[in-house]
Amino acid sequence: MKRWMSVLLSIAMVLSLTACGSGTGSTTAAATTAAPATKAETTAAETTAAPETTAAATTAAQGAISFTDQGGRQVTLEKPAESVVSCYYITSYAMIALGLTDHLVGVEDNADKRPMYSLAAPELMELNSVGSLKEFNLEAAAALNPDLILLPKKLWSNADTLTGLGIQVIEVNPESHEELVEMLHLIAKACGKEENAVALENYYNQKLDEIKGLTANLTDDQKPVVYMAGNSDYLTTAPAAMYQATLIDTAGGVNAAKDVEGDYWVEVSYEQILAMNPDVIVIPCAAKYMAEDILKDEQLAGVTAVKNEAVYHMPTELEEWDSPVPSGILGNLWMMAVLHEDLYSMETMRGDAAEFYQTFYGVTIDAEKLIGK
Repeated sequence: MKRWMSVLLSIAMVLSLTACGSGTGSTTAAATTAAPATKAETTAAETTAAPETTAAATTAAQGAISFTDQGGRQVTLEKPAESVVSCYYITSYAMIALGLTDHLVGVEDNADKRPMYSLAAPELMELNSVGSLKEFNLEAAAALNPDLILLPKKLWSNADTLTGLGIQVIEVNPESHEELVEMLHLIAKACGKEENAVALENYYNQKLDEIKGLTANLTDDQKPVVYMAGNSDYLTTAPAAMYQATLIDTAGGVNAAKDVEGDYWVEVSYEQILAMNPDVIVIPCAAKYMAEDILKDEQLAGVTAVKNEAVYHMPTELEEWDSPVPSGILGNLWMMAVLHEDLYSMETMRGDAAEFYQTFYGVTIDAEKLIGK
């Protein structure tokens, strides 16, 4: 079997040298989300733009499932996928939140280092590994003979090789809340469980509507200026185009770096931070430093947030709420509690977080730890 698979892989790789996945994702700030709808095909004049995604899949002849993925590819499954390989932690989280962990037969490396896997789906740590974004093991993934492989954008170039082996692929690119919702619908539809994605989206819309209602009457001077520091260094920050910046906007704040150009963490100087003079500094979940490091930095002593010790570290115990994961809505709620606790208390946030994980992950969490300061 392995010799046969190796031969097929070699042939497929040669045939696919001239082909690769294409499409570019875009990050957008969004406070509300509508149900995914079928979109018009991209015109020739729009070939440089992000491919539009048909999240509302159609049922083809003989019961086949057909839809357009987030790479703009048409995908057809003869029946709902029963065995799935996830090459990306975000799609693995999605499988958990959608109640589809029993479909997984392979996952990304380092599954044992993600606390939520241990809590909600410990069986994932016993599955075969298919590598990482940097070192994807295509042969290992194909050897599992899955019905479906979920490929993040960095691995799209492997799609043609895998489909050449008769393995269906969904290309995903959840770089915004809207794209996250689209991805959830695509995966759920492919597995015959679209109602699970609908339940998640309804929850998102309910909570985002609540936040919108609470912040609707805030005046400009009631919106604190927030500096979202980067993962590797607090002298990097999130410009307006990043997903992390949308948490600030949704929660009734003003991004200190709203005028900084870029779509990823941007380096800034001490002088720039002093000029921004944020009221609040937020450290993302995966940061390699602590709030204490910022508070003790003498070059930031004149910043209002430092003077008032308004430096908060997003909770690190569970998941990366500052990224587009199924639980990312909790990042919006946590930010709301930090910026406007008079409107939405941290106690209420902890209760909502506990409810979310019980409902969609089937686990009970210690919500008292979810303060982040």
